[in-house]
Amino acid sequence: MICFWCYESPFGPYTAAEDGEGVCALFFGQRPVPEDWVRRQTPLLRQTSLQMEEYCRGQRRAFCLPLSLHGTPFQQAVWAALQAIPYGQTRSYQQIAAQIGNPKACRAVGMANHRNPVGVIVPCHRVIGKNGGLTGYAGGLAVKQALLALEEANR
Repeated sequence: MICFWCYESPFGPYTAAEDGEGVCALFFGQRPVPEDWVRRQTPLLRQTSLQMEEYCRGQRRAFCLPLSLHGTPFQQAVWAALQAIPYGQTRSYQQIAAQIGNPKACRAVGMANHRNPVGVIVPCHRVIGKNGGLTGYAGGLAVKQALLALEEANR
């Protein structure tokens, strides 16, 4: 059973979900959730909210939460590489592709980023274009820019 709860943040509303094993979703905005998800605030979701509050205040640089991420081996490799990007720093899609041993897979890295189920916790907002420009973000470019500005201000 997947339980979810909706929260507010300085970056707008977000939804967090957990599946009994770990946090399996975190996304910004008012997106519909699957019908089989149960609206229930669990201890893990409360802990997720607390850590998100600390992050938004600039008091947390890394999340300490169990995650339940389901994806292809390639997606898993990209998500692991994202978690290795230090707080307040960025990497390009090209750098991530090279890091996982597939330097020509920039577009595939972008798609894995797009499918990241737990934005912020797995910091896909830290991935930018090789020219330094901001590129897509599921929560919107304004949120991505705000997250990067928060981290820059608290480095």
